[in-house]
Amino acid sequence: MGKPIGPRCNLDCTYCYYLEKEELYPDVKRFTMPDAVLETYIRDYLASQAGFPAREIRFNWQGGEPTMLGLDYFRRIVELQQKHLPRGKTIANTIQTNGTLLDDEWCAFLKDNDFLVGVSIDGPRELHDRFRTYRNGRPSHAAVMAGIERMKAHDVEFNTLTVVNRENAAYPKEIYQFLKDIGSTYLQFIPIVERTADGHSLAPAPQVDEDGVAYNVTAWSVLPRAYGDFLCGIFDAWVSRDVGRVFVQFFDLQLGLWMGAPATMCWFAETCGQGPALEHNGDLYACDHYVYPEYRLGNVIEIPIAEMMASDAQRQFGLDKREALPAQCRSCDLRFACNGGCPKHRFLKTKDGEPRLNYYCRSMARFNRHAGPAMKVMAHLVRSGRPASDIMQLRRSGRLPGVSAVAGRPGRNDRCPCGSGLKYKQCCGRP
Repeated sequence: MGKPIGPRCNLDCTYCYYLEKEELYPDVKRFTMPDAVLETYIRDYLASQAGFPAREIRFNWQGGEPTMLGLDYFRRIVELQQKHLPRGKTIANTIQTNGTLLDDEWCAFLKDNDFLVGVSIDGPRELHDRFRTYRNGRPSHAAVMAGIERMKAHDVEFNTLTVVNRENAAYPKEIYQFLKDIGSTYLQFIPIVERTADGHSLAPAPQVDEDGVAYNVTAWSVLPRAYGDFLCGIFDAWVSRDVGRVFVQFFDLQLGLWMGAPATMCWFAETCGQGPALEHNGDLYACDHYVYPEYRLGNVIEIPIAEMMASDAQRQFGLDKREALPAQCRSCDLRFACNGGCPKHRFLKTKDGEPRLNYYCRSMARFNRHAGPAMKVMAHLVRSGRPASDIMQLRRSGRLPGVSAVAGRPGRNDRCPCGSGLKYKQCCGRP
């Protein structure tokens, strides 16, 4: 992902981990990628993708708040992309924004140039404004909603990204309904966790979840049990009436994994290292979550992107995700559904005292034990040439038990819950 504005943003969200990146460049007064760096990046990246079979080459613009760069800057991006576009290829641009600066001119540009827009919104006003405010403390929800309405008026394709935090995690169904009501049909939910100092006298008191487990995380971090419950609440609403109509990124990814498909997102894959972050000055880092000096791969002005991505350091960074997996994860029957999760979140200990257990382990287990039976049914439907959405009719007809009522995997000789009439071992439970 490209971050041509670095960490600069017009909001001051309490939980934002990226604002601190200003400290990496203490002498920089204005974070803006210079034209020479921008052109080098675009030219180099397009050249690195030219040999792959995919016709479409994707650019993902983030920040900070990228719209603060202004429309002329993005017109220049499009101009440079067309200038260096390899023959037979097309460009797809995505931009992640808080939506507060989207006026009619911006929306016309986004529509005319086929940008896919990701809008950050944490739910209804009272939940969104809890942490997403301007630097002077003013709430931002009204400005975000105005931007969304303008995009809808200009028929701009958009999706939503919701940060799941301590406050809004308790309202999964309300958030889900709100996002549908504003016209979002592709939903992303990203949990937030930030660690606090550990063992220091001035560190905040540990946060304790419903089961009495203490974690050294910030007060806005979502706790594992709460995040698992949040996912289950969203899933129950979605699987009852919206399969095939509303697309929840997490559920789509999980269904693919339940079908045995390779992970398409680094969080769930065995290895990682294919999602570097490019800073405003051309510095390339191993990952968006590892923008620290020790993970700097080099600079695009000096080294081609392909060479940095093929470096021993980056290759080992990606392999470490699998090689450092604790024994508890290696033997887990749900390993396929998470592969230990993001290494950035592996700071707990296993029941045997081994380090590097993921903070969200309990969340993932909670979700997959709950949604697993329905995932199996949908996987079977797709394999049989039927749409996954048929699960809704099966549930309404009474041929499939409700998701909440299915305690676990059926016995091998039980009737398969997908409604096929076969025994489970001959159907969805088939190896």
